[in-house]
Amino acid sequence: MTELSTSEGNTSAQPLLGAGDIRRLAAELDIRPTKTLGQNFVIDGNTIRRIVSAAGLKGSETVLEVGPGLGSLTLGLLDAAARVVAVEIDPVLAERLPDTIARMRPGAADRLDVVLSDAMRVTELPHPPTALVANLPYNVAVPVVLNLLERFPSLDHGLVMVQDEVADRLAAPPGSKTYGVPSVKAAWYSQMQKAGVIGMNVFWPAPKIASGLVRFTRREPPKTTASREEVFAVIDAAFAQRRKTLRAALAGWAGSPAAAEEALRRAGVDPRARGEVLDVTAFARIAEGRRALLV
Repeated sequence: MTELSTSEGNTSAQPLLGAGDIRRLAAELDIRPTKTLGQNFVIDGNTIRRIVSAAGLKGSETVLEVGPGLGSLTLGLLDAAARVVAVEIDPVLAERLPDTIARMRPGAADRLDVVLSDAMRVTELPHPPTALVANLPYNVAVPVVLNLLERFPSLDHGLVMVQDEVADRLAAPPGSKTYGVPSVKAAWYSQMQKAGVIGMNVFWPAPKIASGLVRFTRREPPKTTASREEVFAVIDAAFAQRRKTLRAALAGWAGSPAAAEEALRRAGVDPRARGEVLDVTAFARIAEGRRALLV
């Protein structure tokens, strides 16, 4: 992956927030970015343009943005989509965002909806979103993505910026070193692929590690008689003890090593295999195998 460059020329006539703008807004609001909320504001306009371009948005779409902060990405999204629904947990930032948009995009102010909420708890939005584009807090990125894909089936595709290591995990295929619980659970909902790396100097404050872009396209979950909760329970158990065979790792989940082996054999999975070699459909078959034993 190549690091996104900030040296490219301005491809848009619309102004975006720069480093000075971000710092002035933060000072005016007496905002000090906190690690607790994962606040790292993008201060480079070219990076915003690259993110919006990579998201592949259609002009008719409603975009869900999580953690809009001071509005850096929000402005770029409003230039590319019909509407932006921004979910912000910080009440000070949520209150100020519409004013910033009205000042910098007066013709787009009525196309922004700000929802004051935790993205892990939000259950309703004023408009059904078709795309998710967000600079996500590092510490909650995976659960936020999974929660939103579960709660809002209208989300068809998207692009999220997360810690680079997390981006690798979300997009990892079976058998790779970074393949794990995030990889399999994300695959239940969508096809994910890494779309780039973003350096540290385009943020304020600058994080100590690079960020990664992950692009996703929704797909149907595996056809299975098991519920999502049952399949996810198998995934959690399989990766709780990565070095153990599935027969041993799933013993607690199934009730005994013998029961785990029977469920695995019913699913057509070698009991000596390990979880990191299985795709999401195999985990769904294992959940079905266990369900059949309980009938």
